[in-house]
Amino acid sequence: MSGFDSFLEKYKIYTVISLGTAVLIWQFIAMFLVKNSFILPSFTETMTSLYSLVASMEIFTDLAISLYHFAIGMIFAILLGIPIGMGMGWFKKIEYLMDPLIELLRPVPPLAWIPFAIVWFGLTHQSAGFIIFIGAFFPILTNTYSGFSSVPKTLVEAAKVLGCTKNKDLLKSVGLPSSFPDIAVGLRVAMGIGWMCLVAAELFGVSKEGLGYKIWWYYYLHRMDNVLSYMIILGLIGLGINWGFRYIVEKRLLKWMEETVY
Repeated sequence: MSGFDSFLEKYKIYTVISLGTAVLIWQFIAMFLVKNSFILPSFTETMTSLYSLVASMEIFTDLAISLYHFAIGMIFAILLGIPIGMGMGWFKKIEYLMDPLIELLRPVPPLAWIPFAIVWFGLTHQSAGFIIFIGAFFPILTNTYSGFSSVPKTLVEAAKVLGCTKNKDLLKSVGLPSSFPDIAVGLRVAMGIGWMCLVAAELFGVSKEGLGYKIWWYYYLHRMDNVLSYMIILGLIGLGINWGFRYIVEKRLLKWMEETVY
């Protein structure tokens, strides 16, 4: 067994121990200390509720809608964030032009845009997607800018010596490969922020459907077991998105960055 396989086995064991301990503590506190399912439903009550939601297919409908909202925001954040970040990092004039505006808007929390999202788009899928876009756009832009602005000059000069003199060729052959690790980090951070913004946007009524909306809906119905069920699904989906991205980008696209084993 290789060292990596041994690490995976140990990781799985510790994961089971950690989650098992957390479940036991949760069940004990809910049953013997709190004794009120509205304040804290037990693990068994939550699993029963989750099973019912899965069996009725209700949770899958909400999940599909939330993923649709997430996709809308992420697609537009990528389509705008990467090109603007590339321009700012590669061309000083674009940086000087865009930087004041970016630095003015970047500190504004995404949730502060909810009133405008509702006014501009109404209670629609586009409204929820807009909030995710705001949350995901700036991490993508800033990390792309950081990557392109820190491309080693030696690489650029070497490419010019080899005949790559046009800016578009330098961007494609030098800038993008050198900056891709930074872009990947920005995308990963953006997906985490976007997922949190999605839930908050739906909670505040930007959409009439979705996982976040149903959390608020079941809270009003005093069904806290269902609230916890939806929270668990949110955590699992967020974890799955993160793992999937890391596998595709870090293990496939950035495999060349791994340390060479001699």
